[in-house]
Formats: sequence, structure tokens, C-alpha cells
Amino acid sequence: MKRVLAVGLLGFGLAAGTALASVEDEIRARIQPVGEVCLQGEECGEAAAPAATASAGPRSGSEVYDAVCMACHTTGAAGAPVIGDSGAWAPRIEKGLDTLIDHAINGFNAMPPKGGCASCPDEEISAAVEHLVDASK
Repeated sequence: MKRVLAVGLLGFGLAAGTALASVEDEIRARIQPVGEVCLQGEECGEAAAPAATASAGPRSGSEVYDAVCMACHTTGAAGAPVIGDSGAWAPRIEKGLDTLIDHAINGFNAMPPKGGCASCPDEEISAAVEHLVDASK
């Protein structure tokens, strides 16, 4: 009887050990680092090399409008002139394209600089302004 009990306890011990090892492996997998910091000049391996991205150049005015400007200039949010509303755009267009571009890049009234697209280059913002003006004449 003692042997049967000893074998049973040994079996439960092995099963518990296996289950515990499995849980520990799952924990290690969940908390493993998702990346590593590689400083310039350090040998970090091929995976750390920056991938070359092919830039297609600046986006068109309509692409920038669709991605950034549309939210306010289609709805008139915060007093933004709606695209295509020549009555709302006429006094602004009279101030000149350079003034409109300056307001778009640096912000004006309720409009934040670059319409909130801090990563947009000035060239793209200029193209978006020209698109808005052309569509609102």
C-alpha cells in the first residue's frame, strides 16, 4: 500500500512540476522584451539596421486634405470655412495665397499649426491650401 501511495505521489509531483514549468514558460513568453535599444556605433545585428524606405515624395493637396483638413473644412467645425463655399472663402482668398499658407502653417484663430499635422512638411500644407482655394473659387 505504501508503494502505491509513493508511486501516486511521485506521479502527482511530476505532473505538477510539468504544469508549473509550462506556466513559467508562458510567463516568460508574455514578459519577454519586444525589442532592444541599439546605440549608434554598437554592433546590434542585422535586425537592428534601419530599413530603407522609398519615399514617393510629398503628397498631393487633395491627399493631404483628405487625411488632415477634411475633418474641419467639410463640417465647418470651429468656424472653419467649408470647402467649396465661395462666399466664405472669397475674403480669405483676397488676402492672398501667401497669407493663407502662412495661417495654415503657423495656425490662425481656432486652427492649430498645420491643422494639427505636426509631421506634415510645409510643402504638403501649401499644396492642401492650394487645393482648398481651387475648390472654393
